[in-house]
Amino acid sequence: MMKPIFIAGPCVIESQELLDTVAAKLVEINQRLGVDIIFKASFDKANRTSIHSFRGPGLERGLQMLAHVKEKYGLRILTDIHESCQAQYVAEVCDVLQIPAFLCRQTDLLVAAAQTGRIVNIKKAQFLSGADMRFPVEKAIQAGAKEVWLTERGNCFGYNNLVVDFRNITDMLDIVPTVIMDCTHSVQRPGAGGGKTSGDRKFVPAMAKAAKAFGATGYFFEVHPDPDKALSDGPNMLPLDQLEALIRKLTD
Repeated sequence: MMKPIFIAGPCVIESQELLDTVAAKLVEINQRLGVDIIFKASFDKANRTSIHSFRGPGLERGLQMLAHVKEKYGLRILTDIHESCQAQYVAEVCDVLQIPAFLCRQTDLLVAAAQTGRIVNIKKAQFLSGADMRFPVEKAIQAGAKEVWLTERGNCFGYNNLVVDFRNITDMLDIVPTVIMDCTHSVQRPGAGGGKTSGDRKFVPAMAKAAKAFGATGYFFEVHPDPDKALSDGPNMLPLDQLEALIRKLTD
């Protein structure tokens, strides 16, 4: 049986110190548990609720910081792209290019990511079903993608809330062999924090365990040493010191 894929890291690049802290912890977990956690952080959060929200260091500086993590810690790297012109530069550093949920139908973005030859991870939009994701996958494959993953992250449920239909995992496994559960974004309450996204991190472990029951082949966790002080997505991020115990439960 294949080992599950794990993706973890801070929502946004806040500082090199934060990246080093998280990366060092992931290396420890990898060594103790025999897993291979992929490091995730965003160089730009282009879809923040407010124009005043922190976005990150940007493409050039962000990629330098991610390259440092890759070289120093030997971790594979995943980050998201928001514009097709970013794909070629990101692919020079990152092993997995992620398509944000809101942008999963953007043909030019999918094609640009696919043409890099890197793994393309497409997050399912909050307004689409799992079965609908065959069309973004077709775009990527026909553009030359060698490997495509899909990620479940919940669906809109009225205003300022998400709900997860775990049947989407099964439906997406009919499309691609690798389906990731985004356990932290799925507990968001979009826009519910007065100009920023809120969330309920207490539900993250349950989301992961439910996804395992439905056959998920991987798990995505945004983590932070002190989520309440995080500059993006803090309310739904998993405290870094809780990650290892949860991974142990998922690999039992």
